[in-house]
Amino acid sequence: MEIELPESNNPLFLFFLIILMNSFIGIIQIFFLFFLLIISGIISGSEVAYFSLTSNDITILKSKNNSSLKKTLLLLKSPKKLLATILILNNLINVAIITLSAYFAWNIFGKNPLVFLTLTIIVTLMIVFFGEIIPKIYANKNKLFFIKISSQIIHYSFVFFKPFIFLLVYITKIFHKSQKKEFLESTKEDLNKAIDLTLSKETSKNEKNILEGIVNFGSIKVKEIMISRVDITAVEKNNSFNKISKLINTSGFSRIPVYKETIDNIEGVLYVKDLIPYLNEKNFNWTTKIRPAFFIPENKKIDVLFKDFQEKRVHLAVVIDEYGGVSGIITLEDVLEEIVGDIKDEFDNEESFVYKKLDSHTFLFEGKTSLNDFCKLSSSNKNDFKKIKGESESLGGLLLEINNKIPSKGDKINFDNFVFTIMSVDKKRIQRVRVYKKSNAN
Repeated sequence: MEIELPESNNPLFLFFLIILMNSFIGIIQIFFLFFLLIISGIISGSEVAYFSLTSNDITILKSKNNSSLKKTLLLLKSPKKLLATILILNNLINVAIITLSAYFAWNIFGKNPLVFLTLTIIVTLMIVFFGEIIPKIYANKNKLFFIKISSQIIHYSFVFFKPFIFLLVYITKIFHKSQKKEFLESTKEDLNKAIDLTLSKETSKNEKNILEGIVNFGSIKVKEIMISRVDITAVEKNNSFNKISKLINTSGFSRIPVYKETIDNIEGVLYVKDLIPYLNEKNFNWTTKIRPAFFIPENKKIDVLFKDFQEKRVHLAVVIDEYGGVSGIITLEDVLEEIVGDIKDEFDNEESFVYKKLDSHTFLFEGKTSLNDFCKLSSSNKNDFKKIKGESESLGGLLLEINNKIPSKGDKINFDNFVFTIMSVDKKRIQRVRVYKKSNAN
C-alpha cells in the first residue's frame, strides 16, 4: 500500500513543515547550548582538579600513554599559564552561552526586553550552578577523571591562545609585585603590633628589639644597612707590605678589600689571618694571599644574603650598583646586628660617636647613619619617610631629599613630627644632626 504525500503547494503542508523545521532548529539550538554548558563545567572542574593534584596523582597520570595529558601536566610547572588558559577558555564559553541564548530567544520571541531579562537571569543561574558549583564539588573528589577528559581541550587552547596567555601573565606579574610589596608591609606592621600586645612586663627592651628584628629581617635590603663606599677601609694592590701591616694594625679589621687604581675595581679581599705568619718579613708578596671577592647587588634582601654567607662560608660581600660601580660593603656582623643589635668587639672604639640620646625626645646622630638604624634607635616608623626618601638610605641623604640642597650649620629642617638641626656639615655631606621628635600629645 502506497502513501501519497500531500502536494508541496498545499498550505497545510507548508504550515506543518515550518513548525517541524522550527522545532528541529530549536532542539539543535538547545542541544548546542547544553553542550557548551557541559564543556564549561568540565573546564571549571579541571581548575580545581589541576591545582589539588598530589605528587602521587601526577605520577599516576604521567604513567598514562597520553601525549596531550603529559603536555598539559607540563603546564603545572608554570601554574600562572595554566590558570590563564583555564580562565580564558571558561569565560569565552560562558560568554558564548549567554550570547547565543539571547540570539536564539530573539529569533523565537522577538526583541522583547522582558524576555531578554528573564533569559539572562535563568542562563546566569544555570552557568553558576551547573557550570561552576556542581563541577567543582564533583572535581574535588574525582580530579583524575576531570583531568583526563579536559587535557586535550586545555592543551589545544593553550597553543591557540598563547599570545593572550603570555600577555595576561605579564600583566598579572606587574600587579602581583605591587600587591606583594603592600602585603609584606601590612604583614610586618601586624606582626609588630602583635609583638607589642603579647609581650609581658618582664620582657626587656633588648628582647623586644630582637623579636622586631626577626620580623623585619626579610624585608631589609642590602643597601639599607651596608657600609657606604666613602667609609670603606680598603688597600691599593700596589702598596708595600710594610704599609699594609700598618693599616692592619690601625684599622682593627680582619678582612680588607683590595682594589686596583680605583675603589670601583675591587680585585679581592685580604684576610688578616693569612698574613700573620709573614708579619716579620719585610718584602713579602702579600698579593698572593688575596682571596676572591663576593659581589652582590644593592637590592638583595639580607635574609637571602645571610644564607649565601652560610653556604659560601664568607663574612664579607662587596655591594655593586646598577652600573657596576662599588656602592659599599656588608659583613655578616652587619646582617646579624639587624636582629641582635650592635655587636661590640675588642677593636670597636667605645668613644667613637654613633648616636646619643640627649633626652626622651632629642637625639644626636651621624649623617651617615642608615635610615633603618635611625628608625630603630629613635623608635620611628620607616614608612613615615617612604614617600620623601627617594633613593637615599642614610639620614643625611634623607635631609638632602627634603631640603633639596646641602644645608648650612644651624639650619633647621621640619618634616612631619621631626625637627632636624644641622650640627656639622662639610662641602660634600651632612656630618652630624640633632633630631627632636615631637610627642603625639604635642
